Amino acid sequence: MGSGNPFDNFLSSAVPFFIFIVLAIVVMIFITSLVKGIGQYFRNKRLQERHIHAKLIAKRVQNRGGHGSTDDHTGYYATFETEKGERLEFNVGGQFYSMNTEGDAGMLTYRGTRFMGFEREQL
Repeated sequence: MGSGNPFDNFLSSAVPFFIFIVLAIVVMIFITSLVKGIGQYFRNKRLQERHIHAKLIAKRVQNRGGHGSTDDHTGYYATFETEKGERLEFNVGGQFYSMNTEGDAGMLTYRGTRFMGFEREQL
């Protein structure tokens, strides 16, 4: 009727606690990201749509995931420079990314942090 190994007693009580803590941290990170995303959506929605002359000065691609059984995700980004020298970077779609080149100038339409469109000037 011994109490057994003290290390076994520690593991049986500590491991579930640590698993709970890790799970709680993951859930909190998910909730925080969700709340930030919803907040940004409503901030953008309140802002007025802007149309300004800008030049596409840089494009980049960011790949995430794709390890093992996870799906990969490719993000396309475009950086514009306004006539006042302000630089704005937006997440853009793959079609926009492939159809436009650095150096293109035209009318940029955006609302807050949301890219709405870009109409190139005809040369």
